[in-house]
Amino acid sequence: MMQGISQAGYRRAEYDVTNEVDTTSPLAVSVHVAQIYETAYRREFPSGVVRVFADVGRLYRGEFPGYHGCETDYHDVQHVLEVTLAMARLMAGCMVGAGRQAISETCFLVGVVSALFHDIGYLRRVGDTDKRHGAEYTRTHVGRGADFMAWYLPEVGLPELAPAACRIVHFTGYEIPVQHIEVDPQLRLLGNLLGSADILAQMSDRCYLEKCRDRLYPEFVLGGIARQVDERGEEKVLFASPEDLIFKTPGFFSGAQKRLEQDLGGVYRYADRCFDGVNLYFLEARKNIDYAQTLAQTGDVSQLRRRLPDLELARAA
Repeated sequence: MMQGISQAGYRRAEYDVTNEVDTTSPLAVSVHVAQIYETAYRREFPSGVVRVFADVGRLYRGEFPGYHGCETDYHDVQHVLEVTLAMARLMAGCMVGAGRQAISETCFLVGVVSALFHDIGYLRRVGDTDKRHGAEYTRTHVGRGADFMAWYLPEVGLPELAPAACRIVHFTGYEIPVQHIEVDPQLRLLGNLLGSADILAQMSDRCYLEKCRDRLYPEFVLGGIARQVDERGEEKVLFASPEDLIFKTPGFFSGAQKRLEQDLGGVYRYADRCFDGVNLYFLEARKNIDYAQTLAQTGDVSQLRRRLPDLELARAA
């Protein structure tokens, strides 16, 4: 169950914090998640969930009937696979720290499918005339994702996962305040793990700052996040430019830490148990934020030179 720190050296942009799992590949991530499940429960990973991984790849590539492919370059297939891998590891760490009974087999599978579909609400249906781009669903994508799972999971023979998945997915967003999500204690733990995985996975990405500048800012513009109009009709500029988003990232991290500790119960620490006592996710996120702080002090983002994973290759994975 424990995952050691990779000694491979230079971390590749397509790979996770251990530099061992290709997080642009649904197959590679499914194999690793299956290993975690099989180690914990001593049985074969369900074939129905293997199919879910394959369908996620089809959805994001635009090969799933009735849906456009992924249009959001930040919230792409690599992001959801990174979150799914982090979620599986957090659940494994939780079972080490709190006992195997803390996460039942069903809850583990709920956690996996919820992670896989937590951003599926950004995808538009074919014939969608309400929005011209997936990023325009930024404010409502979590609820749309819950609606998708309520339809999809019974269709693929996993109806027992749908009710819980549709609830805990809201721990990744802000449509419902975390404290107002109505779930029992076990599902609250699961939701806290999912919300934590979402934060840790994206902020520990090797190219997190480059992705914020080149991919997240355009989504914020399309989604009405960069500039907002208040109740008096006055425009408020939250992020004036891609550079401004980078400079404000340390402040966002401060809020994310509060959310991790208070709203989500500090469960992110369970990742320590997967990396020989070192929380690689938090460590890599901290490196990104410290560098963003340096950039903010100098006012120069020209040093952000990491090469982003090729979007077309990721979508073809």
